[in-house]
Amino acid sequence: MAATVARTGQAVQDSRRGQLVRAVAASTIATTIVWYDFFLYGFAAAVVLGRLFFPASNPFVSTLLALTTYFVGFAARPLGAWMFGHLGDRIGRKATLTATLLLIGLASTLVGVAPTYAQAGVLGALLLTLLRLVQGIGAGGEWAGSVLLSLEWGHRGRRGLLGRWSQLAMPGGLGLAYGSMQLFTAWLGQDEGWRYPFLLSFLLIVVAMFIRLGVRETPVFTGMLDDRRIEQSPVLEAVSRQWREITLGALLRVGQQTPFYVFTVFALQYATDTLKLNGGTALDFILVATGVSVLAVLLWGFLSDIVGRRRLVMVGAAAMVVWAYPYFLLLDTRSTMLVLVAIVASLPIHDLQSAPQAAVIAESFTGRWRYSGSSLAYHLPALIVDGPALLIAFALLHGFNSSLPVAIYVGVCALISLLAALGITDRTRQDMSREYDEATAALPAAQA
Repeated sequence: MAATVARTGQAVQDSRRGQLVRAVAASTIATTIVWYDFFLYGFAAAVVLGRLFFPASNPFVSTLLALTTYFVGFAARPLGAWMFGHLGDRIGRKATLTATLLLIGLASTLVGVAPTYAQAGVLGALLLTLLRLVQGIGAGGEWAGSVLLSLEWGHRGRRGLLGRWSQLAMPGGLGLAYGSMQLFTAWLGQDEGWRYPFLLSFLLIVVAMFIRLGVRETPVFTGMLDDRRIEQSPVLEAVSRQWREITLGALLRVGQQTPFYVFTVFALQYATDTLKLNGGTALDFILVATGVSVLAVLLWGFLSDIVGRRRLVMVGAAAMVVWAYPYFLLLDTRSTMLVLVAIVASLPIHDLQSAPQAAVIAESFTGRWRYSGSSLAYHLPALIVDGPALLIAFALLHGFNSSLPVAIYVGVCALISLLAALGITDRTRQDMSREYDEATAALPAAQA
């Protein structure tokens, strides 16, 4: 009898471990696809889309119009967070995540076959803008689903370790996007080569969907269904009852996202246009940095479970405040070796904040509206940080003709994140399967 019970318990444990592995794999691939498409579109918009879809007498105007469609994707993310946050807390993490992935994959694939201005006139530009809007809505709902699929299957003591896989997708997606675009445009030319990386999204979606079919709904959401704890309006509940966590989570992202765009997109433009360095060399340096960043995220995510996730975010934000000025000091030397050091070192320092961020934000919200709250906290900065970050950086550079204001801008954003981290409640040891308000109410009774 005892042997039978032991075998049953081992089988359950093995099944749960298998589900966790599948959930982590599916989540990592899904989030990588989102970032891949994100950077892919940004790279294409800056290089080729303006000329093909928004022809104008001034090439700068064409590029600016193409980049405007890039911003449309940012603006749509909070809307996607609201829509899919509601669904994620109502119908489940897995179903909602699958829907967002299909939406993003379909839109990205269609971008790859969109007709240019020469083929369809203004219709091509309108279609491109619409597809970018759909991409943004899907991306707004995907991140929280990926994170929760992993965290809610895992153990509370390993949430930093599990959450790092979703954060790993940022440098991974960047490397894949820049690498594939370089490969296909060098092989087939810009006018044709830019399409194939977008079409490649379809294959990535197929792989992610195949893995996801074997993943069951998370135990946390299943328990909520069994106990009939599903909220009718989870987004409204999250906003009204945990607005402080949404605000602090959004501010936490300010000092992480701004440096990332400055270190990857702005730096490429700054190195080539202002410092007159070889563009291919600068891009190669950034690709090397993404490889180092992948290793850094793995390390910092593991370490966050040991030293504390909130504490590591604070260390990272403080390090970024200090690093912002030396980074540009090294770039401005125009020495190839020192520029390499600046670019490669920048992302691991950034990753001190990024690696534990998924767990910090997700565990801030109680289960009944965790998808909604996490989505809003993560994507609200898209309107004030993600989209405007590059515009602000370039405006400061051209307005003052110096990199110092940009360094100050990065430092101030990091300081905002440091202050936000100080205000966030540390829920490292909190049981995510138990509602936080119920745990708080039970505490006095247990003490009595």
